[in-house]
Amino acid sequence: MKIALIGASGFVGSAVLDEALQRGHQVTAIVRHPEKLPQHPNLTALKGDAYDAAAIARAVAGHEAVVHAFNPGWGEERIRELFIQGTQAIFAGVKQAGLKRLLVVGGAGSLYVAPNLQLIDTPDFPAAYQEGAEGARQALNLIREEHSLDWTFLSPPALLEPGERSGRFRIGGDQLLMSGDHPARISVADLAVAIIDELEQPQHIRQRFTVGY
Repeated sequence: MKIALIGASGFVGSAVLDEALQRGHQVTAIVRHPEKLPQHPNLTALKGDAYDAAAIARAVAGHEAVVHAFNPGWGEERIRELFIQGTQAIFAGVKQAGLKRLLVVGGAGSLYVAPNLQLIDTPDFPAAYQEGAEGARQALNLIREEHSLDWTFLSPPALLEPGERSGRFRIGGDQLLMSGDHPARISVADLAVAIIDELEQPQHIRQRFTVGY
């Protein structure tokens, strides 16, 4: 499969890149600093601007699927605004290129912990992640309005960590996955497995899903 990966040098994006290349896919990585990416015969690195829809359209043209793993950075003061701005540009660029398949990596904050209560709205939600989580929640709301794309939105569990690839995890829908009395976790390597699995064998077209141990 020919996959365009936006944000390939980030925490999630780099794991997705590794998983896709290990499975033999051709990947075009669209990043701010292509010189930071590894050399691989199936990898094309492009310098790209996630806020420029026309540039995105040129970069993703001719691919079979696009993965939006873009994040402005947790240290960015304007993370909510920039996450939404970048997401809107990516949606527009993908549509301009005439592509249909788009997988968006979001956050856990929009998962439900009770009827009509999302994790981000609970009293104990960490303030440091509030703005980024709100940007990701609004991205989910935006993509749910898209009718021309075969989109999928993946929310990781509450705990997304470095770790080994096991290839084994549970799959959920709109509810926060729990492990006993505690929120579920997953390694970023296994999150990448879930992403590439979904591209290879789509199970969640125009749906949000989550994964966790």
